[in-house]
Amino acid sequence: MAVNPPISPPSSADPRAAAARADAAADALGRGYDVERVRADFPALAQTVGNRPLVYLDSAASALKPQAVIDAVTNIYARDCANVHRGVHTLSQRATKSYEGVRAKVKGLLGAASEKEIVFVRGATEAINLVADSWGGANLGPGDEVVVTGLEHHANIVPWQRICQRTGATLRAVPITDDGDVRLEDLDQAVGKHTRMVAMTHVSNALGTILPVRDMVAHVRANTKDALVLVDGAQAVPHIAVDVQDLGCDFYCFSAHKLYGPTGAGALWARYELLEAMPPYQSGGDMIRSVSFEETLYAPPPQKFEAGTPNIAGVVGMGAAIDYVQRLGWDAMWDHEQELLAYATERLTALPGLRLYGTTANKVGVLSFTMDAAHPHDIGTIVDNHGVAIRTGRHCAQPIMLHYGIPATARASLSIYNHRADIDALVESLQAVQEMFA
Repeated sequence: MAVNPPISPPSSADPRAAAARADAAADALGRGYDVERVRADFPALAQTVGNRPLVYLDSAASALKPQAVIDAVTNIYARDCANVHRGVHTLSQRATKSYEGVRAKVKGLLGAASEKEIVFVRGATEAINLVADSWGGANLGPGDEVVVTGLEHHANIVPWQRICQRTGATLRAVPITDDGDVRLEDLDQAVGKHTRMVAMTHVSNALGTILPVRDMVAHVRANTKDALVLVDGAQAVPHIAVDVQDLGCDFYCFSAHKLYGPTGAGALWARYELLEAMPPYQSGGDMIRSVSFEETLYAPPPQKFEAGTPNIAGVVGMGAAIDYVQRLGWDAMWDHEQELLAYATERLTALPGLRLYGTTANKVGVLSFTMDAAHPHDIGTIVDNHGVAIRTGRHCAQPIMLHYGIPATARASLSIYNHRADIDALVESLQAVQEMFA
């Protein structure tokens, strides 16, 4: 495959130059999925680690950023560095237009009915805490139940534990199978007349499992008319097309940094009538309509949940990331990543003494494993010396580790910019681990 030259890095914050680079990238990508062209869009891949070309296999923790996102963030700080919603001057008006324009992009990404249903947050963790504190604090009480799955990230467990402790509600968990899935019959047993909220991941960060959210929501509705459903989509939106109307859930959230955008930005989608009924999560500027010492009247959603100066550059960068992946196309990204997953699975399972966790057929490119030869932390250190970046530990999913009776795993996560050479480099580095501990 011929390697196309990378798009030149920005020499200034001229928005016209940034737009021209984005158009050039879109034209190239429109000619078909070319992983080398995609790789050229990510400047971080042009470096070496341990005198070897960087092999980045930790996108499930945080994805690298394409030049289009870097340009968008740079442009805000270099050209439109002003607060939003508060100024009549030109810079503030431009920043506000860029910032508010991202709501339409998130609306399109998630298939939402209205931009008014999109709340900007710091990430999926803040979104879940917002719902748990605001909706949960107003609606949960003794005798009520919150149901989560055994696949959840700590961010979709601990907020519900805390609100249950505060309100007297009870937290229940749906068990997982040994191949890392959740059975609908187990969900049916967990959800009943006392269930008020079911919170589930769309894709497991530790195992890569894609849950059948639409079917699970249907089962929840069949078991009780009183429960709402929240979906943590942090690991889903980088890999699969999402339509919240089709899923049938009530809340959906994600983090920009998993989707090739900046850290500290994300979005919560919720049905508008729920946002209208929920009390504010935080208080301060920009979430009010009027304030006196006797009374405060709140702004309507989504502004009601966006107190204080937001991460303007982060949100604008998130919009640029959405534009980037949509130019690539969901089918093209999916096919590329699934081909890589099959190749990586074949190569890793051929290594003696290596065990994969999360073997269900319906999954994204996440490979969690242990090796007889070494502890996961040792694995991570040694492969890093070979220029290979993976994640090791509990992955903020300790209940999964407890299910398998292990302290931790090593995790390689695949993305749009990975290619077969990355898998080969990983296998070579793991063979070095085996030799070191032989």
